[in-house]
Amino acid sequence: MGKKKRLLTTEEQMLKKKKTERFIFRFVNFTMWSSVVIIGILIFLAPSEVTGSTPPNVHPKTYYTLMFVESILGILCMNLPRKVERTMNVVFPSKMLIPFVIFLYCSIFLGEVRSFYYNVPHWDTFLHFFSAGMLGSLAFSLISILNKSKRFVFDLTPGFIALFAFSFAVTCGAIWEIYEFTFDGLLGLNMQKFMTEDGIQFIGRNALMDTMQDIITDVVGAGIVSLFGYWSMHKHTTKWVEERQLRMKEPGEKSDLEFYEEGKATAKIASKLEETINVKMDKNEA
Repeated sequence: MGKKKRLLTTEEQMLKKKKTERFIFRFVNFTMWSSVVIIGILIFLAPSEVTGSTPPNVHPKTYYTLMFVESILGILCMNLPRKVERTMNVVFPSKMLIPFVIFLYCSIFLGEVRSFYYNVPHWDTFLHFFSAGMLGSLAFSLISILNKSKRFVFDLTPGFIALFAFSFAVTCGAIWEIYEFTFDGLLGLNMQKFMTEDGIQFIGRNALMDTMQDIITDVVGAGIVSLFGYWSMHKHTTKWVEERQLRMKEPGEKSDLEFYEEGKATAKIASKLEETINVKMDKNEA
């Protein structure tokens, strides 16, 4: 008699999701650290300048500087939510954390290290649209926390909340462009893509194209999320916000790691019990 497929319990489904989250986080973290080590070695070995006789696969030190800086920044950003959770008793839901980690992987490792920004059409535009959506969702989450706070009393209209989410996302996008412009000048980087991968600078309007496309994409992405949030609040269907909402940790609530270990042990015990029951049932039927 064939073995029946067992349906997962709610706890086991949650455990499976947590394990997937940890796998993604650890994979991206390992990739970032590997990039830092490898690029650091390449910076050390690379020549200061290249000449016409230099092989095409050999790049100067400045070529790897942006990759190194971005990889370090990615590691700091990726570990920031975990530190905030520990120090401020804030819980980051999986539906907020996983897209954030995937975004860092796509923008830093694939974008800069693997040169997707140069080789994949509209890669930068897609990421800016994605990040604007995440920032808009974060803004709705922040407003929701303030509305539930006992220290502050707010009675904000859906229109104002949507406007705040739009402004928050666009402002963060503008600050990012200022950061790119500043460090392009200080470190000789090419985050604003004002020159080709080979170092040939664009002229006139073409030099502004990347920055303006990023700003326009931020506005469009933030506008779509804000309009969707406004419509959801009017329809009283804010589940999508609650699933992605930052929240304060409840007294006595177990951390992710404690839940993982406890859930793992529980799943093993449940699996063993079921196997024992199935064996006994098979013997009785035989």
